[in-house]
Amino acid sequence: MADWLTNTPEAARRYLADRRLDEVECIVPDIAGVARGKAMPASKFARQTSFFLPNSIFLQTITGEWADNPHGAFTEPDMVCVPDFETTAAAPWTADWTLQVIHDVLDQQGEPIPTAPRNVLKRVVKMYADRGWRPIVAPEMEFFLVARNIDPNQPILPPMGRSGRRAAAKQAYSLSAVDEYGKVIDDIYDFAEAQGFEIDGILQEGGAGQVEINLAHGDPVHLADQIFYFKRLIREAALRHDCFATFMAKPIEGEPGSAMHIHHSVVDATTGRNIFSDDKGRETPEFLHFIAGMQNHLPAAVALLAPYVNSYRRYVPDFAAPINLEWGRDNRTTGLRVPISDPEARRLENRLAGMDCNPYLGLAASLATGYLGLIDKANPRPECLGDAYMSHDDLPTDLGAALDYMAASAPMREVLGTQFVDIYEAVKRNEYKEFLQVISPWEREHLLLNV
Repeated sequence: MADWLTNTPEAARRYLADRRLDEVECIVPDIAGVARGKAMPASKFARQTSFFLPNSIFLQTITGEWADNPHGAFTEPDMVCVPDFETTAAAPWTADWTLQVIHDVLDQQGEPIPTAPRNVLKRVVKMYADRGWRPIVAPEMEFFLVARNIDPNQPILPPMGRSGRRAAAKQAYSLSAVDEYGKVIDDIYDFAEAQGFEIDGILQEGGAGQVEINLAHGDPVHLADQIFYFKRLIREAALRHDCFATFMAKPIEGEPGSAMHIHHSVVDATTGRNIFSDDKGRETPEFLHFIAGMQNHLPAAVALLAPYVNSYRRYVPDFAAPINLEWGRDNRTTGLRVPISDPEARRLENRLAGMDCNPYLGLAASLATGYLGLIDKANPRPECLGDAYMSHDDLPTDLGAALDYMAASAPMREVLGTQFVDIYEAVKRNEYKEFLQVISPWEREHLLLNV
């Protein structure tokens, strides 16, 4: 691999220019979307074709505990980690010259590890390819910039802006609000440019210190890689300016939550034509089938789109979060929205996913529901023409119920893989059990002396 840099994206080579590469970070995204792996001198990386990690990284919870393996003893055999050089990207916040490389994980017989989130997304994309389709996605990333919080017992506060005041809420689309933390935004742009990422736009959302970044549409695996990298670069940009960036679904009481809205279209792999539009620009039956698939199967996917107990605090009325499976044209109260577009760009926006989801699993779950609709050829419910916030759907309202839906869904098991679903459920049941053992301030305040 001595000449491995010749196989990397132009942005990575441009970042190094004539400089000497010091270090390579070999990364594998885990169940939570956390980067696991090893950092090593560039000279060592150039001498090897792969390295090893225990498969137990996919049994680790967000708290660092380990779930029981539902498919055998906890023996932690090694996985083979193989670099995907197309994912090579700069780490411009480091003190030395460092590149990151996402690795695919295989078993010792060379087969993809079915519990690796990146492999789960590749599995779903391949199912589309086997039918002659190519899915296209465009994610929207919402997050909060918040004041440093080093005591988990204290509430999260908005950051201090350049005016000396804390960031204000209810300033959606305000350019002045974005200017309050403009230096963080500048670093986000600079880091993204160094990594070769295209930002479609940055805007102020409705929460205090809440920002949205839109990414250009493209291949699902490529976009998931970008979101995975973006979360890290945004956190690093915030730390440079004495604040935190958080992707929690609901970090601040009384403020809106953070979503990862996902726009979907599907094109014919041979012709490149959007299968959601016919030759005259009209909606096709496939478009309606895709909508119906989401309506019918999203309840079983919510555990992947809302993976933590905090995720369900976002699903409350009147806080700009859809809690329904209605669909409508240019209707932001529906969970499934058809944006205004030309026929070539006809798409469906899933507004249920939270920004706390693993991007690989969030995209895989969302695409899986649409795929099942294309296969089932069912029709959706009538379009919602009014305020869908007033409607009620059979969506799970807590993590335990969401896991029940997912575990009981034979179609989702088939598309995502039974082994993955079982491992994911084991990890999330463990996290949920840990949460239920924590006594909250609300309980101490209202129950200690009153019951």
